[in-house]
Amino acid sequence: MTRPDRWLSRSLSATTEVLRDLVEKVVELPRNIKQACLLSMDMVYVAAAMWGAVALRYGHLNFKLGPIEYACGVFTLFISAIIFLRLGLYRAVIRFMGQQAIWAILTAVSYSALVLGATFFFTRAGVPRSTPFIYWGLLMLGIGGTRLIVRAYYQARLRSASENIIIYGAGLSGRQLLQALQHGDEYHPVVFVDDNPMLQRSVINGLQVARPEDLPQLVEAHDITQVMLAVPSASPERRREIIDSLVGLPVHVRTVPTISELLAGEASVNQIRDIDLDDLLGRDPVPPHPELIERCITGKVVMVTGAGGSIGSELCRQIVQSGARELILLDNSEYALYRVERELREIIQGHGLTLELVALLGSVQDQKRLESIYRSFEVATVYHAAAYKHVPLVEYNIAEGVANNVFGTWYAAEAARSAGVETFVLVSTDKAVRPTNIMGASKRFAEMILQGLAAEPSGTRFCMVRFGNVLGSSGSVVPLFRQQIQDGGPVTVTHPEVSRYFMSIPEAAQLVLQAGAMGTGGDVFVLDMGEPVRIVDLARRLIRLSGYDMEPEASGENHIDIEFIGLRPGEKLHEELLLGSNVTGTGHPMIMRAEEESLPYAQLQRKLDDLVRYCDALDCDGISAVLSSAVSGFGDHQVRYDHLWRKQGKLARQEARQVSNVKNLFPDNS
Repeated sequence: MTRPDRWLSRSLSATTEVLRDLVEKVVELPRNIKQACLLSMDMVYVAAAMWGAVALRYGHLNFKLGPIEYACGVFTLFISAIIFLRLGLYRAVIRFMGQQAIWAILTAVSYSALVLGATFFFTRAGVPRSTPFIYWGLLMLGIGGTRLIVRAYYQARLRSASENIIIYGAGLSGRQLLQALQHGDEYHPVVFVDDNPMLQRSVINGLQVARPEDLPQLVEAHDITQVMLAVPSASPERRREIIDSLVGLPVHVRTVPTISELLAGEASVNQIRDIDLDDLLGRDPVPPHPELIERCITGKVVMVTGAGGSIGSELCRQIVQSGARELILLDNSEYALYRVERELREIIQGHGLTLELVALLGSVQDQKRLESIYRSFEVATVYHAAAYKHVPLVEYNIAEGVANNVFGTWYAAEAARSAGVETFVLVSTDKAVRPTNIMGASKRFAEMILQGLAAEPSGTRFCMVRFGNVLGSSGSVVPLFRQQIQDGGPVTVTHPEVSRYFMSIPEAAQLVLQAGAMGTGGDVFVLDMGEPVRIVDLARRLIRLSGYDMEPEASGENHIDIEFIGLRPGEKLHEELLLGSNVTGTGHPMIMRAEEESLPYAQLQRKLDDLVRYCDALDCDGISAVLSSAVSGFGDHQVRYDHLWRKQGKLARQEARQVSNVKNLFPDNS
């Protein structure tokens, strides 16, 4: 590059910097001062456009104007200022200027040209008749062009600091999402992707519509960091197909709310969020039968134990909207009860419902209080969701886990039978099938209690619902994985082959509500949950959909490892839903009734008495022995992890050593 070229380059660069600094200083001025400056600049454009129109019409600059022409110009200048102010040209923020602002500029310039033409006509000014038309074009170029240049400058600056994204779906939701994102500075949409061949290769709102097959090339060419799914009306199968096609791309996949949420007014298109947990399931959600849900709820007094938990709170949400006359919430956690009651009251108020809501603190191990509640409120249906469900924690606290899961169910069911409750539904788990841990054994024993009570003369129908892991519940793997991904990893998985059945929280609650209507007494309902999901596959999908890489050779900020930490106390590789193969259908195509072995209630009562004695004595070996004798498949369990049991054993060994030392110091010489 020659010396003059370098000098010219440096001069242009310096000039650009000066102009950029000047623009930034103008932007930082107070809004009223900026509006005054913009009005003054527009008046300069008006004067320049009038002079330029006459010059262009004559074709030279050596023209002369008389007093009448100058008076017409001053009058047009004054009236134009009033018109521009009245039409709100200075209320719109230029960087966010849209169609309405452009239309206002077009209208204001047209009125100004009409004023100029009218003054020339009525005063018979000595200017060509085509001058107002040329004036209109020049003024439109000056006023509109200046604003478009400023807007383009801002958009270019925002694009330089924003993430490049692809919007998957060029329909109404995709276009609304594009408009919402264009007013922010966080994301820069560069292209639409759509399955519809009629839309492909077209341009919508300034963005080209590409084919899904072009996604890998688009991601690489435009340095895409996120793909946003704007397909709220797509079926669950289609959503999963789209998500599966994106798993291998190095992008963070996010979505807009579903069509049901949009129609219900629960969300808006611009509420971008991570992939729904339902989209991670390997099957379609089970559709509810409203008539089954309403059978035990509509017009009745309903009670939910463990109302503050993940399943209990979702049961309450659905019961509130199913026409119950009164809903009783019971929980031993003050904060959980406060939170769910507040949420439910907002739902009741928002939907204009007349449901009565009663929040009660209490434990399911207090049989007298439970019976008093049932009788006082004339409870017709009980959904028993109060339980300790975390496998390792129950292994660490055996006596308390059994007391809550077994005795809590026993006392709640006995109180229901004494008070004449119509229906009692137990929320159970697939871990109750051939359990390898205390939690699963306690839940199976609780099922057996209801089976035994159902065989006794009673006006209460007892049934239980057994399902797999619940996506998104407290302590489940998906929230844990997401937190670990957010923290930069690693994502911890217990074993490469561990698998679980999964369902969503709303689906689990619907199943529980429907089972209560189908039960005849002692029924064990299970859901056809399809194939179990490998936890490591779920972790890989979440990592990929969050825009991270897992390849061993990759490193840096975009790399997250999966770390295998070994099975936790009491866990097994694979869960089951049935003890045997004796299964019959129900009124719901996706719900089965399992015919499983049980014990007479009198025999169960003797075992319960033993359990009470062992729990009071904190004898974990005795507790495990009773459960092993009653629960099929629970014969090899060994007490290893209970904190109190281990501490007591350690203290006992220390005491024994101290006694031995004393005997050694003072031997018996007799």
